[in-house]
Amino acid sequence: MRKFNVNVNGRSYAVEVEEIGGVAAAPAPAPVAAAPAPVAAAPAPAPAAPAPAPAPAPAAAGKGEPVNSPMPGLVKKLCFANGASVEAGKEIITLEAMKMDTPVVAPKSGVITYCVNEGANVDTGALLCTIA
Repeated sequence: MRKFNVNVNGRSYAVEVEEIGGVAAAPAPAPVAAAPAPVAAAPAPAPAAPAPAPAPAPAAAGKGEPVNSPMPGLVKKLCFANGASVEAGKEIITLEAMKMDTPVVAPKSGVITYCVNEGANVDTGALLCTIA
């Protein structure tokens, strides 16, 4: 039996491990430096790809209450059209994260202006829309 102390998430555990077989482990061989690989000539640069479509411009600061993403995920559904009137507490966006749908609700009533499109990947804190 060999005893070890193992730390997991800041907690220390005393662990006993039983040796099976009784064969002593052989020492690891010393590392050998590999010969450098031949370097090929750099390929000619590919023609520039067309620029992706620009994302919708975020609403001007101070023009409505911002609604930010509570988590990273995929914008699965925009529940209203841009410029629609929404009521406080109604679902305005469905985010998908780890195969689960999470509703984002309106913090107040007003007119919604989306700053993302369906299918967009967003990070935590990203501006999703504003409600004026």
